Amino acid sequence: MREGYVLSVTQLNEYVSTLIRNDMLLGSVSIRGEISGFKRHSSGHIYFSMKDESSVVRCVMFRQNAMSLDRSIGDGMQVTASGYASLYTRDGQFQFYVKSIEREGEGELYRRFAMLKTRLEAQGLFAKEHKKPIPMLPKCLGVVTSATGAAIQDIINITRRRYPAMDILLSPASVQGAGAAKEIADAIRLLDGYGKADVIIVGRGGGSIEELWAFNEEIVAKAIYACKTPIVSAVGHETDFTIADFAADLRAPTPSAAAELCVPEYEALNDELEYMRDEMALACRRAIAEHERSIDSIEKGGVFSSCAHALSLAGAGLSALQGALDSAVASGVSGAEHSLSLTVAKLESIAPERTLERGFAIIKNKSGFIGSVEAVAAGDDVSIVFFDGEAEASIKTAAKGGGKE
Repeated sequence: MREGYVLSVTQLNEYVSTLIRNDMLLGSVSIRGEISGFKRHSSGHIYFSMKDESSVVRCVMFRQNAMSLDRSIGDGMQVTASGYASLYTRDGQFQFYVKSIEREGEGELYRRFAMLKTRLEAQGLFAKEHKKPIPMLPKCLGVVTSATGAAIQDIINITRRRYPAMDILLSPASVQGAGAAKEIADAIRLLDGYGKADVIIVGRGGGSIEELWAFNEEIVAKAIYACKTPIVSAVGHETDFTIADFAADLRAPTPSAAAELCVPEYEALNDELEYMRDEMALACRRAIAEHERSIDSIEKGGVFSSCAHALSLAGAGLSALQGALDSAVASGVSGAEHSLSLTVAKLESIAPERTLERGFAIIKNKSGFIGSVEAVAAGDDVSIVFFDGEAEASIKTAAKGGGKE
């Protein structure tokens, strides 16, 4: 059995919304709390939550009011927001519609963030000289993030699109909640120790300052600082900043942007190589053409002509010298041949045979030719050699100085 009125969901929401709008207190009120989940929409509207120790209320600030808002306003800040409360009838969501915000101070998380940042900066963890360059063409991409989050899918999709052959190593870790900071630090050390990754992306998708807080822990900052492999932080959205961003070698506004920074485009690399190859070929052709023009200019110039003339004269002189040398050699050879002929004739004229032909004879014994009378004695047998034969004889007497025959 039904009791009371029967209303549609829309009618119920509109009725409650009217009650809230007609409440004098809720129609113009200010609330104090800490901003969380601060986001600027492309429409210009701002969405965030305000919280205290016990409760949270969703807030929206429309574009016309947001235009004058201090750009430094953001997560973790303690503020007083003025506006009105109402019910968003479509979703049945109770919201606070903010017209203006006054900054009262820093919230607890923001205060802790600022204190840790100051201390680690003093220790040199953010020093520029410690930053390592990101490799232009890594062979393997390391990733530290949740295995089930959108961040890893974005990184994989962009990497496969830009460079399909790139290896990806995931070292999974929780990215929010208790123990997440230690998991992230351990995952960084594991990848670094493995030694296969050329660059490491550490991060997650967007969230409130509480959801991103693991990346504001000292243990993560020191793991990043001690890592030998270059690290790119990619935590949250473009407007989110964490301690990890300052400790990393490079900050990317989102995980997708980190993949684009770390992974080159294969097609672009090919195009660049082709362009460089064409430029080198063109430069070589230009250099060759320039040298050809220089050589042609030298050939047509007076200096080269003078050289050619001098070489021609030198060649003619060399030819003349060659002719003179040939003539001198021929003359010398002819003279030598004539002298040799004379010498041969003289030798032939004094040869023993010629002497014997002129009536002379040679006497010899068993020991050889006899050239002195002292070599013979009476009774010795000798041979007498004529030009046309020999005769045997016997020595009857032998006397020196013209004795008897």
